[in-house]
Amino acid sequence: MTQPFIRTPEDAIAIRASNLQKTYAGTVPKTALHDVSLDIPVGCIFGLLGPNGAGKSTFINILAGTVVKTGGMVSVWGTDIDGNPRQARANIGIVPQELNIDAYFTPRETLEMQAGLFGVPASERRSDALLELVGLSEQAHTYARRLSGGMRRRLLVAKAMVHSPPVLVLDEPTAGVDVALRQQLWDNVRALNAAGVTIILTTHYLEEAEALCDQIAILDRGQLITNKSKADLMATASRKEIHLGVRGTIPEPLPDELVQLGAHLTGGSGTGGNTNGLVIRFDPNKMNAAQIIAIVNATGIMVDDVTTAEPDLEDVFLEMTSG
Repeated sequence: MTQPFIRTPEDAIAIRASNLQKTYAGTVPKTALHDVSLDIPVGCIFGLLGPNGAGKSTFINILAGTVVKTGGMVSVWGTDIDGNPRQARANIGIVPQELNIDAYFTPRETLEMQAGLFGVPASERRSDALLELVGLSEQAHTYARRLSGGMRRRLLVAKAMVHSPPVLVLDEPTAGVDVALRQQLWDNVRALNAAGVTIILTTHYLEEAEALCDQIAILDRGQLITNKSKADLMATASRKEIHLGVRGTIPEPLPDELVQLGAHLTGGSGTGGNTNGLVIRFDPNKMNAAQIIAIVNATGIMVDDVTTAEPDLEDVFLEMTSG
């Protein structure tokens, strides 16, 4: 299903923030965003990541028009939120983390009511098409209270799309959802993006961002730490991990050679060397696994088993934030 969007911005930027600032007033004013500048390209799945308190929700609420920025500029699909706030809000759909659905409305009734609130004429409503897009056609006339958690989350996505916004924000869409339902929601996000929707995703599940996103920005304490394509961001990971299973016991304290490598014990530990392995994080640009094994063997510890772990988004995230 192709989305009937308004014309694509000439600069192909779906969201543009320039020197965005937000300070909450109070006895002790709190700055939630410090001069954040980033561009979100049209047509991408964009991951907005960061630890709790990083400023993600503030950023999203500014886009949605529910929080007033302190300074800077923001445009949504080419519309400045100060110059034309009504159109800017019409250009974006927000899928909240909370399940804000009337339990005694059917999915179709929910979409029809939401479309009416947005002033969409009855002849232009797309309730049935949206229900098909999110896989709820068979449940169109079932009370929402009878839907599963995963179905309710998909209904939230359809609810946010009734006014055909070209940009969709998914705020922690899989929080509290089991693995099977999470995979269904991932498939749903991909389908929406294939239909032409620019997706902004916030999540604490880093494997989710790694699987879905084309570009990722990381906020920490209100500051933009990075904003890169996923490939470029993963290339910045400076460390791999090697896990060594050993024969016999490992002396404690560890030999100096292993301490210098940053080795840590795995398995059970205690005085006298009741351990069964080592884990060492290393920079593949400076050392390889064979060199590490040779150093370990030279200390008299015999390596029986070797596994290596490639760096993932979690490694990058922890390196770039306060952890």
